[in-house]
Amino acid sequence: MSRQDNEAYGALAETFQRIGVMTDVLGLLEWDQATLMPEGSAGGRAEQMATLGVMRHEMLTAPAVADLLAAAGDAADASWEAANITRMRHMHAHATAVPSDLVAAQTKAAAACEMRWRTARKENDFAGLLPSLREVLRLARETGVAKGEALGLSPYDALLDGFEPDARTAQIDPIFADLADFLPDFLGAVLERQAALPPPLEPKGPFPHGVQQDVAHRLMARLGFDFERGRLDVSAHPFCGGASDDVRITTRYSDDGFLPGLMGVLHETGHAMYEAGLPADWRYQPVGAALGMAMHESQSLIVEMQACRTREFVGFVAPILAAAFGDDAAWETDNLHRFYSWVKPDFIRVDADEVTYPAHVILRTRLEQALIADDLDLGDLPGAWNDGMGALLGITPPDDTLGCLQDIHWPSGAWGYFPTYTLGAMAAAQLFAAANAAVADITPGIGRGDFEPMMGWLRANVHGHGSRLTADDLLRQATGRPLDPKAFQTHLKSRYLA
Repeated sequence: MSRQDNEAYGALAETFQRIGVMTDVLGLLEWDQATLMPEGSAGGRAEQMATLGVMRHEMLTAPAVADLLAAAGDAADASWEAANITRMRHMHAHATAVPSDLVAAQTKAAAACEMRWRTARKENDFAGLLPSLREVLRLARETGVAKGEALGLSPYDALLDGFEPDARTAQIDPIFADLADFLPDFLGAVLERQAALPPPLEPKGPFPHGVQQDVAHRLMARLGFDFERGRLDVSAHPFCGGASDDVRITTRYSDDGFLPGLMGVLHETGHAMYEAGLPADWRYQPVGAALGMAMHESQSLIVEMQACRTREFVGFVAPILAAAFGDDAAWETDNLHRFYSWVKPDFIRVDADEVTYPAHVILRTRLEQALIADDLDLGDLPGAWNDGMGALLGITPPDDTLGCLQDIHWPSGAWGYFPTYTLGAMAAAQLFAAANAAVADITPGIGRGDFEPMMGWLRANVHGHGSRLTADDLLRQATGRPLDPKAFQTHLKSRYLA
């Protein structure tokens, strides 16, 4: 960089440092809203978040930022600084496409709708949610159109690009179509194989929430979670949030089953370990952030699905669960492994096994594409959802709580997010295979409750790179090839039919 370039870059780094800190503040406010905030405080919290969101937006879109980005030039090298400028430009392009008043309206509407969703989900009241969800959708469409015109993308691709840079429906739709063709016959073969086996014994509850939480803390510690820089709480929908060096994760517990709470914890701990492993030297800079939500989901799913559904992990966790909940035959390793990996089409995405999980994501992706394009009226969502579940999984939700009300994403304004779950599952399968090929002790370590061999490889090959590389370049460097959807199908066949 020339001296002028260096001066411009230094000024940009200071600006983005402040933007990063503001993002952390918003993250903590969102965590508090989801976990501890009284419902009556929702209006004030919406105003607080909208004000801070507009302030962050105005910092990012200030004319001086555009001037500095122009002065910083286009470094062609592979340095962290050059990658940081690329990420700054991506953030700036998205922000300048949307006026501040739309940012404020979006934030307020999403905060209000999310609070209304909690009651609607509990009371199976889609009609009660509909007015506020219509407003969130209207604003999402408006944002998609504004960003699309600025970026030369369709409205949906513009929203998707905010969660997964450079991802496009032209590439994703064929991948999902191929997976949708693969899944029915594969699922049928898995179910046929299971039918020839005696069903596993189901561990009997009740499962006290406090005991579940104690087990969760123990397993989080094994995974490497730092309780001096993070915590576990309860929310209506599991998530990972908080701030840099203060990672907050949540789950939800059931008295009748231990698996949903446990899987939620393992999934969100995978997210948390990614956040904790990001390059500290680049904290608050765009290049120091996670590389899109597909890679983020790969890190949650490499823990929850790839590592923690292996027989080795079940052998490690079975005596822990038996000691916590009562020592009977259901907790024996062979039985627990069959119970743990039993495939059954069901209604709730976050509780789904890894064979049926992609169908949930494909359905949501198709629905949100149609809703953003205005090809589906929001009032018709429950029927379209039920039809899609019938076509993809052969089941129909008995009510909207188990159907279109189950996810927080659309009420909270996260339109264009859903494809990243299955893209992440594909990347997770590819990364886990490469990690095991590179480090012989990963799977044996999991059997001992020692996740350091796996986490060490992930820190070196994924976490520590932040956003320095593109997703395909990171996968190519870590595994020898860009995203390969067939790796996921190979994994499923090996685990469920071999």
